[in-house]
Amino acid sequence: MFGLEDLRDISREEVAVVASGIVSMGLEIIAGRVIAPEYGSTIYTWGSILGISMLALSLGYHYGGKKASSIGMKDLETFLIYTSGYILFVMYFGDILLQVSSAIPVPAMYAPIIPVTILFAPPTYFLGYISPYAAQLSNKESKGEASGHFYAIGTAGSILGAFGTTFVLVPNFAVDQIYLMFAVLVSLPLIKGRADFRSYWALIVLILGLIVMQSPTYAQNAVHHESTPYQELTVTQDDNLTTLYLDSSPQSSKYVNSTETPWDYPEYFHIPFLMREDIDKALFIGGGGFVSPQQYAEKGIEVDAVELDPAVVEASKNYFDLKESENLEVHTMDGREFLQNTDEEYDVVVLDAYRKQTVPFHLTTEEFFELIYDKTDDEGIVVSNVISAPEGPGSEFGKAYYRTASQDFRSMYYFPTRDDNSVQNIEIIASKGEKLSEEELLDKASDYNRRNLSENIRNLREIEASDAQILSDDYAPVERLLNPLIGRQYSVS
Repeated sequence: MFGLEDLRDISREEVAVVASGIVSMGLEIIAGRVIAPEYGSTIYTWGSILGISMLALSLGYHYGGKKASSIGMKDLETFLIYTSGYILFVMYFGDILLQVSSAIPVPAMYAPIIPVTILFAPPTYFLGYISPYAAQLSNKESKGEASGHFYAIGTAGSILGAFGTTFVLVPNFAVDQIYLMFAVLVSLPLIKGRADFRSYWALIVLILGLIVMQSPTYAQNAVHHESTPYQELTVTQDDNLTTLYLDSSPQSSKYVNSTETPWDYPEYFHIPFLMREDIDKALFIGGGGFVSPQQYAEKGIEVDAVELDPAVVEASKNYFDLKESENLEVHTMDGREFLQNTDEEYDVVVLDAYRKQTVPFHLTTEEFFELIYDKTDDEGIVVSNVISAPEGPGSEFGKAYYRTASQDFRSMYYFPTRDDNSVQNIEIIASKGEKLSEEELLDKASDYNRRNLSENIRNLREIEASDAQILSDDYAPVERLLNPLIGRQYSVS
């Protein structure tokens, strides 16, 4: 049985290899959290992370193997110092490097390759040297045995790094804190029985890292910040306004002690009240700050609000006055999963789970809209908040979404929220009922005394989407459709 006496038999080479496995895999997972706010959590982002990581690691293995025959322990220690030092460098300069790399003119689908290469390829390359160096320095009888042993424990380290980073570190620590842990971890094999510079390197790394972490990178007016298993969450308060940011993208904003918002797009969520009178039950998928679900509930409507991230729900309770009641029930789960499992029938469904560069494809497909169709009554209405350009380059996703919804719903409405062709919030309404003209909607708006929706109605636009992609569970290329939005200015409207 493995005991404390066995720990004393573990060599520094073995500690180095296990640490390198943990950190190399951990950096891959952290890379997704760092890159996603700027480039989206798309297949291109993750393909870039995996590809560059494997390339850097294989190059390290190759050159480490070529040089291994003439190295000593100090050479292995040197690459541990390189790795921890570069991780500290990324802690301090990572945001700057990310901004610089985003300005380099590269086709959108290849753009994530640049920041991944700059930020994460060097430490991964350095770590690639560790296993072949450790095998060379081993006291195993044969190099084959040494190689097999060290690659096995290195893989075990990678497994630990994958599960540990995913289920322990990311849910409980900020990215800079995780960087520091990794930097200290790869420094531990440098500790020796005698005192020299390298023995103190782990302590030096720890001190430098703590100094770097004294300067938070999120907004100065932030009142709350945390890393959740899904995203970076920040709440800011400025004057009389509270705003929720997810991965640096504003998601909800409201005035203090009110359920009113300074943004215009949530007003379109009230247009269904012009299309039908008997709205008694509504479903919101994508909670954010739960401002609109609360507005519906205040009208006496029974509301189910579905939000994937429990931390968003908790932040909304603490900063957006979210209170569950007999009219408002919050469900923490995936929106499509909720629809599949519920026996409820809804009058209105509001879909507010899409961002500029991060769109859950399974909430955009024809099969998803078929599910919504089955879970709504005979006059069911679906309101979707998508981010797109109204026409031309950048409109591909919005038009594909529009055409996909139109396969099931009888009447379609397309509301840009601005009068230009910029990337903006576009409200797409799908209805089972007979289509109403702009004039009919304006007449109904004039009789609706709860909100002034006339200006919103005047943004109604007819679009040509007959040649747009129909999205399906089998083929939903949302990343390709969103590519034209990368690098284009967007602000909530």
